[in-house]
Amino acid sequence: MRTYALTGGMGMGKSTAAAWLKSRGVAVLDTDDLAREVTRPGEEALARLAEHFGKKILREDGSLNRPLLAEIVFRDERERRFLEATLHPLIRQRWRAWCRELRENEPPPFCVVVIPLLFETGAQGEFDEVVCVACLPEIQKERLLKRGLSEEEIAGRLAAQWPIEEKIRLSHHVVHNNGTPVELYAELSRVFFP
Repeated sequence: MRTYALTGGMGMGKSTAAAWLKSRGVAVLDTDDLAREVTRPGEEALARLAEHFGKKILREDGSLNRPLLAEIVFRDERERRFLEATLHPLIRQRWRAWCRELRENEPPPFCVVVIPLLFETGAQGEFDEVVCVACLPEIQKERLLKRGLSEEEIAGRLAAQWPIEEKIRLSHHVVHNNGTPVELYAELSRVFFP
């Protein structure tokens, strides 16, 4: 079973690419979902975060107030590093276990793990191939503004990621997402279903 990491910049189309691959029957795991899993009420990571950042990051029901935490960590690099040091090892354990389980039970020809911070966390060596979804900066900005992020929030979040040019340079494949979804699907087909 070949393992692919799917990465790219924020707002460049990783989720759209992952959804299309899933619709084609590909085994796909998104580490953003794992980040939500490891910070659910009752999980050790959430307790550690609440201890460090204070109860203010919790909603009344005890769940994580993600927008508030994002506001804190994207303003302060030390706090972001603490968050990453707390969550990334737990997330890595879970996607490794998922890949192992697939291998042990009638493995598919390949699987895809979506990891936005693949290079930032040094996980690229754990995959057979890396696919980077990329788009032009102006398209990225337009998409992020449509999500409701302010210019300041966009700048802060992009500063926390490697430049897309560097991710492209280190990837085995680049999927360009500057046009329509159909054009993106054609690019994905070229890589995954040649």
